[in-house]
Amino acid sequence: MTKEKSTVPRLRFPGFTDAWKQRKLGEVAEKISQKNLDRQYVETFTNSAEFGIISQRDFFEKNISSLDNISGYYIVNPDDFVYNPRISNLAPVGPIKRNKLGRVGVMSPLYTIFRFSDIHLDFVEKYFDTTIWHRYMELNGDSGARSDRFAIKDSVFKGLPIPLPTLPEQEAIGSFFSDLDQLITLHQRK
Repeated sequence: MTKEKSTVPRLRFPGFTDAWKQRKLGEVAEKISQKNLDRQYVETFTNSAEFGIISQRDFFEKNISSLDNISGYYIVNPDDFVYNPRISNLAPVGPIKRNKLGRVGVMSPLYTIFRFSDIHLDFVEKYFDTTIWHRYMELNGDSGARSDRFAIKDSVFKGLPIPLPTLPEQEAIGSFFSDLDQLITLHQRK
């Protein structure tokens, strides 16, 4: 298989034939480290492998953070992505989830927050729902001194490869899976 052939998926939507490009996370996303210095935001979020970005109060049924320490927490905007280094059965290298709450909150500096530009967010969200990116993490990080946390240097994390089709194909893929998720949710409610 040639290099070009390996960047062309076997299953495609009609009308898309371009090869996918391999980009590094640091080329397509910016790390966010804006702190909540004036305590403008008081709701603390957490990143659950099962539930995604969720209010800390809802997840733990109490606040873990306090108003005294949230000034050092990072501000998380809607559609920001968050990497949680805590490992679990559902997330053996830690989950990467998108803030879909529709509001701004704060998160502990233990998390890595990043924001994409010029990428269809539904597409990249679905990519992080797969395990494809886990191999890079396993080869370049480790569980560190604490066995419940995954350790990877920022500079290495920014090298995480992301396969990217053209923007119209990203939109087609992202919309397809978003519609499918909505349909599944609708049927589960019945």
